[in-house]
Amino acid sequence: MNKIWNILIACLITSIVFAQQKPNIIYIYADDLGYGELGSYGQQKIKTPNLDKIAKEGIKFTQHYTGAPVCAPARCMLMTGKNSGHSYIRGNYELGGFEDENEGGQMPLPEGTFTIAKLMQQAGYITGAIGKWGLGMNTTTGNPNKQGFDYFYGYLCQKQAHNFYPTHLWENGKWDTLKNPYIQVHKPLAAAAPDTAFDYFKGKEYSVTKMAEKTLDFIKKNKKKPFFLYLPYTGPHVSLQAPDEAVKEYIGKFEEQPYHGEKGYASTLYPKSTYAAMITYMDEQVGRIMKLLKELGLDENTIVMFSSDNGATFDVGGADTKFFNSVGGLRGRKQDLYEGGIREPFIARWPGKIPAGKVSNHISAQFDMMATLSEITGVKAWDNDGISLLPTLMGNDNKQKNHDYLYFEFPEKGGQVAVRMGDWKGVKSNMKKNKNASWEIYNLKTDEKETTDIAAQHPELAKKFEEILKKEHQSSHIKDWEFIDPKFSER
Repeated sequence: MNKIWNILIACLITSIVFAQQKPNIIYIYADDLGYGELGSYGQQKIKTPNLDKIAKEGIKFTQHYTGAPVCAPARCMLMTGKNSGHSYIRGNYELGGFEDENEGGQMPLPEGTFTIAKLMQQAGYITGAIGKWGLGMNTTTGNPNKQGFDYFYGYLCQKQAHNFYPTHLWENGKWDTLKNPYIQVHKPLAAAAPDTAFDYFKGKEYSVTKMAEKTLDFIKKNKKKPFFLYLPYTGPHVSLQAPDEAVKEYIGKFEEQPYHGEKGYASTLYPKSTYAAMITYMDEQVGRIMKLLKELGLDENTIVMFSSDNGATFDVGGADTKFFNSVGGLRGRKQDLYEGGIREPFIARWPGKIPAGKVSNHISAQFDMMATLSEITGVKAWDNDGISLLPTLMGNDNKQKNHDYLYFEFPEKGGQVAVRMGDWKGVKSNMKKNKNASWEIYNLKTDEKETTDIAAQHPELAKKFEEILKKEHQSSHIKDWEFIDPKFSER
């Protein structure tokens, strides 16, 4: 009997030690943050010291891509490890309206979807998501609590996230009332409106602050368990709203005029200062997370990653991404399959495991996270399009497998397709009008900004890109998303 007890105790001790050795994983996902909006990626006007420190103490990727150039599909592809030719969600499919009583969210993930959160649950992790979900309301199959997350707090609907002072956020499917009046966030102000009129777009409880507090609570509560924490924070997506004390840090540093809502979203007295403040404020919340990890002794056993869902916003809401060089000089922005719309910052830190100060040119995508987490945890993932980044993260570049190519398709803004294959990039546009649109071809090694189309000199590449399109495109269940010649789906 004593022998059996000894064996059981030994097994228990082994399991506890193993659990302690599993690294915590925090994946922070900004909203519409461009490739050039961190100091570590060349930003000169906006302060991001905490994220820059993560890059300095870890690895920075220079050739990392989102799966899609807008919110919902990018999040779906990150969650499921699928590229945009295979993903269930490929565009922003809106349901309901902006009003609280009409909140409907976006197209939900279907029942039975295998997500990175479910993978982490199978690996024995406590899972949390705090931020903007955009993959289904609490009453649908897309409810994050049904998609692998033990805990959720934040926005379920992307339309609600246009307002950083909402009347409510959601906590595990329940309405959490905030101390904010209802704001009609897309209501424009008259050109002659007094300064006091802009106060209409302010509230008492800023959503990013609330989400940051819930983040710290989650870490404290689960400090003795391995946890996976997905943080899709909402800055700097418009509306331009930030706490007054954050905005004051930038007032007077830029020449700017009040924004009265001419291009939608909330009006603001200081649009440039507010935009910069939103990014710096988010950076400060990251700093709070990093400080807590050290205080709790979790720092060395926690992998912290940071990226963004798509490129910087186009000209709406008073944002001036040209002024801030938000895409780092790349061509295109949000909604584009040119580099500015899909190339994203990606940094990762794991003390003692990820070499400090490393810069990687490895070509990768956010749908690689499924395979990466699978290798880290040892849990087999369902079929996906990713390749594990763990060798590169750990400094073992010679063991890193490479993608033959990355494939992108996007049904909005006229219908677009793109392929990244080594240094080569192919782009097709306006395919809803012309399914046989010609390929534009760029050599990103010599023409990173995609200024010179050299398709005429490389018909062999156009042929390869066309073959990749035929191979990767699968028919969508949504008619509006099906803009590619139907014959490519006949298999």
